[in-house]
Amino acid sequence: MYKRLPSLRRLMLSIATVLIFNAADAQSAAGARIDIDMGKTIGPMYPAWAWFGYDEPNYTYMKDGKKLLSEIAELSPGPVYVRTHSLLVSGDGKAALKWGSTNAYTEDANGNPVYNWTIIDSIFDTYIQRGMKPLAQVGFMPEALSTHPQPYRHYWKPGDPYTDIITGWAYPPKDYNKWAELVYQWVKHSVDRYGKKEVESWYWELWNEPNGHYWKGTMEEFHKLYDYTADAIKRALPTAKVGGNNIAGTASSGAQKWLRAFFEHCLRGTNYVTGKTGSPLDAILFHAKGWPRLVNGTVRMSMGNQLRDIEAGFKLVASYPELKGLPIIIGESDPEGCAACGMHTNPENAYRNGTMYSSYTAASFARKYMLADLYKVNFLGAVSWSFEFEDQPWFYGFRDLATNGVDKPVLNVFRMFGKMKGNRVEVVSDRAYDLRTAVDSSFRRNYTDINAMACSDKRSATIMVWNYHDDDLKGVAETVQLQLKGLPTGKMKLSHYLIDDQFSNAYEVWKKMGAPQNPTPAQVKELEAAGKLHLLKQPEQVSAVKGRLPVSFSLPRQGVSFLQLEW
Repeated sequence: MYKRLPSLRRLMLSIATVLIFNAADAQSAAGARIDIDMGKTIGPMYPAWAWFGYDEPNYTYMKDGKKLLSEIAELSPGPVYVRTHSLLVSGDGKAALKWGSTNAYTEDANGNPVYNWTIIDSIFDTYIQRGMKPLAQVGFMPEALSTHPQPYRHYWKPGDPYTDIITGWAYPPKDYNKWAELVYQWVKHSVDRYGKKEVESWYWELWNEPNGHYWKGTMEEFHKLYDYTADAIKRALPTAKVGGNNIAGTASSGAQKWLRAFFEHCLRGTNYVTGKTGSPLDAILFHAKGWPRLVNGTVRMSMGNQLRDIEAGFKLVASYPELKGLPIIIGESDPEGCAACGMHTNPENAYRNGTMYSSYTAASFARKYMLADLYKVNFLGAVSWSFEFEDQPWFYGFRDLATNGVDKPVLNVFRMFGKMKGNRVEVVSDRAYDLRTAVDSSFRRNYTDINAMACSDKRSATIMVWNYHDDDLKGVAETVQLQLKGLPTGKMKLSHYLIDDQFSNAYEVWKKMGAPQNPTPAQVKELEAAGKLHLLKQPEQVSAVKGRLPVSFSLPRQGVSFLQLEW
C-alpha cells in the first residue's frame, strides 16, 4: 500500500515520521520540569511500603536474616509488618529454598494433638524484639492433618518445575475440628506470650493463592477452611483481625471469580461452623505481579501487569459498599512471581541486583498510592515479597533486599520512603506517564518516566524523583528542574541522596572488585558501606523566596534522587 502512494505523499509521510521521532528525542534531551506545590495536599502519607514477606520462615532467626530485619525496622518510623509462608508446616526447621517448617503440630500414637511452638516463637520473637508486627499467615497443612500427606518434604532448586514444591502441605485437612483447635491454640499461645494488646495489632490471614498452585482443594473447601480458621481465631481473641483471600493474578477472570465468591461468602453465605450468615472479614488481601521478559537479549519489565492487578482488586472492593472501608493489603506486590528463581536459571530476572529494581520500586509505589486515591479505598499496605537467602552465592539474582548481609540498591528506596512523612502534595511533571497509560500499556514509549512523589510536614519537605523505563537499558543523565512553591520563606537545609551506578550501590562496587564469591573481610566491609543510602554531596543552605525554590540536578536512567528540605 505504501508503494502506491504518490511521491509527494510519500515524502510528506517520511518528513512527518522524522519529525515525530525527532520531537521525542528532543523531549528526552530536554529533561524534565516538575512543579511541586507544598501547599496543595492530596492526602496523608502513610507507610504502605512498610510491609515485607518471604517464603522461607526459618531464615528469620538466622544471622543475615536477623541483620536485615533490624535494618528494615530501623528505616521505618512506624511498625513494619512481616508475612511469611509455612508457619504450620511439619519438619525439622532446616531452611531451604521455597521451604520452611516449624513442626508446630504433630500427633501421638493415639492420634492426639501435640503442639510445639518453639520455632514459631523464635520467628515471632525476632519480629517483636525489633518492634515489627506479624502479618500472620495461617498455613500450610501439617503432615498429620493432610488428606494427602505423601510426598511432603520437597527439594526444589532453581531451574526445577515450580510445581515440584506442591506436596502434602497444600491439601485440605482430614479433620476440620483438629485444624480449628490448632489455630485456636496458636492464637491463645500468642496472647499468653506477647499480650492481648500486642496481638490485637497483628493481622491474621489464611493460606496463599488458593486459586493457584498452593491449594489442592476446591473453592468451597477453601471457604470452609476459612470459616473454621476465622472462628478459631475469634474464639481465642475476639478482637483479633482476620482476612483473606490472597488470590494470585487478581486482574484475571478466574481470580475475580474467586475474590467475588469469597466476598459473597463472607457477606451472605452460610457459615460452615455456626450455620449463620456470613464470616468475619477484617481485611482484604490479594496479590499483584509484573511479568518481565527477555526481548532481543534485554530485560523488559511489565509494571502495567502489576498495576492492572492492583486496579482490579481496588475496583472490585469499591463496588461493595459493605467492604469499601475495610483495610486492603496487597499480600504480595512485586515485579514478578518467583523470588527464589535466580537470574542464572531465569535470565529475565537479571534486573534484581541493580538500579532497575530500585527505580521500578519507586515508580510503582507512587502509582499504588494514586490508584488508592482514584478508587477511594482504604489501602493499608503492599507486601514486597523480597527478603534474603541465607548462605547463597553473592548477587545470584534472587529477588532479595540484601545478599550475604550486604544491602542491594532497592533497599535504599525503602530508606527514602522511611524519611517521607506529613502529607502527600501535588506533583506535575512534563515527563510523567499518566496513570491510565501506566496501567494500560506500562512504560514502553520512546522516553522515560521522570516523575516524583513529594510530602510536606511541619518542619520539612521531602521529594523522591525517579527516571524509569520498562526496558533495562542505561542512558545519559537528564536534567531535572524542580520548581517548588508553598515553602516557608527563608533559609533551609537541603540534603540530596542518590541511587545510581555510583551512589548507594554495592552491586557496582562488587563488580569492580572482580565479582568475588569469597570476598575478604575488608571487601565485605567496603560492600556493606557501599550498600547504604548515600548523599550526592554535603547538605547545603538554600533560601526560598516568597515560598518558591528552584532546584536543578542531573538524573541518569534508572536513577532515584531524594531531596530533603529542613527548616
